[in-house]
Amino acid sequence: MAPNTSPDKSRNAALFERARKLIPGGVNSPVRAFKAVGGTPRFVQRAQGAYFWDADGQRYIDYIGSWGPMILGHGHPAVVEAVQKAVLEGFSYGAPTEREVELAEEIVKLVPSIEMLRLVSSGTEAGMSAIRLARGATGRSKIIKFEGCYHGHADALLVKAGSGLATFGNPTSAGVPPEVVQHTLVLEYNHIAQLEEAFAIHGSSTACLIIEPIAGNMNFVRASVPFMKRCRELCTQHGALLVFDEVMTGFRVALGGAQSVYAKSIPGFQPDMTVMGKVIGGGMPLAAFGGTRAVMEQLAPQGPVYQAGTLSGNPVATACGLATLKEIGKPGFYEDLGHKTQRLISGLQAEADKAGVDFCGDSEGGMFGFFLLKELPQNYAKVMTTDNARFNTLFHGLLDRGIYIAPALYEAGFMSAAHTDADIAETVAAAGDVFKLLSK
Repeated sequence: MAPNTSPDKSRNAALFERARKLIPGGVNSPVRAFKAVGGTPRFVQRAQGAYFWDADGQRYIDYIGSWGPMILGHGHPAVVEAVQKAVLEGFSYGAPTEREVELAEEIVKLVPSIEMLRLVSSGTEAGMSAIRLARGATGRSKIIKFEGCYHGHADALLVKAGSGLATFGNPTSAGVPPEVVQHTLVLEYNHIAQLEEAFAIHGSSTACLIIEPIAGNMNFVRASVPFMKRCRELCTQHGALLVFDEVMTGFRVALGGAQSVYAKSIPGFQPDMTVMGKVIGGGMPLAAFGGTRAVMEQLAPQGPVYQAGTLSGNPVATACGLATLKEIGKPGFYEDLGHKTQRLISGLQAEADKAGVDFCGDSEGGMFGFFLLKELPQNYAKVMTTDNARFNTLFHGLLDRGIYIAPALYEAGFMSAAHTDADIAETVAAAGDVFKLLSK
């Protein structure tokens, strides 16, 4: 694919100029604005398979896939057919449907830790509701989260670390009063001693610990097995709920989610609650939170914890999600997807090594990440040592060569079943060219 040599003299630039007059920053979600990497955002005109085309007709190999949901690629025939049929039946009813029950049954079948669940419309809504339910079920107020993990933009979760383990967080967004986050404790990811000290001080008043088991919002950072094991042990010991945020990893890294990956190393491992989104909606606005029957029965109308949503369980979104889950449940799907992702990362590593550029990468299933560092980081502070300028050079070098990765070094990437060996080879070759520039 020939480079787009004049991206700023384009319809993309004209659209961005129009958008900024009406939409804050010109976008409806901040990372889309290219603020971290500079340049002009690409306005997508259409997408199919592993590709999308921008407003100038330029084709890109897409490695964000709507930030994870498009695990089958764009426009999969079975999913399109299911959505078209659902649309003809009706957009929204504000009443229950059989398809909601079918989707719940499918998720419960595939994720053993979930006995009951509630469908909602976004990952933020699911995370916010899970926190409320954890507090209601335990009668406690405090929550533990980890620096670098993102659980949506609910006020209580937009928080950075306080000055010590006896103090709580400070808001990271204007508009969030300090008293809203006074019960949120932020710890360092993969730091067992700090985790143990936090529970020693606050364990009896902690409602839940919420964690991305594979963090996708500081690029791609795994919770170590010993760390995750200790999270489970301490939550059990102190009566707090372990909440897995699998909005990104759910059905993306494995059919049973990241929790099934940890269960291979930690016998009997299960979280108490799980937050899900993205893949379960197949690209439509749909998410869920679920857990043990005892906890979930605390939700209204059965219990005292209130949660509601006009579009929850939307009939078009559930049709899309069900069709997606049916396809990814076919034998060999994840083996093939995982091998593709591994080939991409190993190919990029080989080209970086050849050019003498510091590089490391990791993947699980169809989710991956890489850093311009000598070794994989284990926490947010280490991720922050990445050279932004060098990443920006890599990003724009790939973009100019028709490869679209996340426009920020803190975001994970996503492989789809639609990506071919030729797509991977094209990506690796393009990266090789850019690594040569970085090595000078």
